[in-house]
Amino acid sequence: MRVLEARTIIVLIGLRGSGKSSVARVVAARLGRAVVDLDDRSAAMLREATAGDAIRKHGEGAFRRAELGAMMVALHEEGTVLALGGGTPTAPGVEEMVMGARKQGTVRVVYLRANERTLRARLGADGGNRPSLTGAGMVEEIGVLLNLRDTLYKTLADVMVEVDGKSVEGVVDEVMGRV
Repeated sequence: MRVLEARTIIVLIGLRGSGKSSVARVVAARLGRAVVDLDDRSAAMLREATAGDAIRKHGEGAFRRAELGAMMVALHEEGTVLALGGGTPTAPGVEEMVMGARKQGTVRVVYLRANERTLRARLGADGGNRPSLTGAGMVEEIGVLLNLRDTLYKTLADVMVEVDGKSVEGVVDEVMGRV
């Protein structure tokens, strides 16, 4: 296990519904760090209340560009816990930015990996406030998005934490033990 420096940014990645925002808040509280939710920042850059509103009103391309801008800022905020949006790593330039930060040792990337069944259950209970990214229903597209993004997430991650069947606290305990 590496020793986590106080200035190192803990970056949480994973599909929507994997628990990134919830886990980020608890990890940040335990470590006495600030939490940054990139979906919130990206939406604010487009003057929208939520990422879903931003994608619906401005389109996915504009939202991904906003994510890139928000990411550039967030990667300079030392010592934070940063929850990326599920699609953030697919935004043009973000993969390279994250890999560069990993090489510099300024971030520690944790992939919160959930299986399709877990994601479907969580997103089905979510109320459907998130827009479809594939044209299929939000719950129906989970398998497609998991297949498209899993390899990228694994490539970017220093650590992978399986979240299936675990509470937020259980996931946080595992994250804390592995960063």
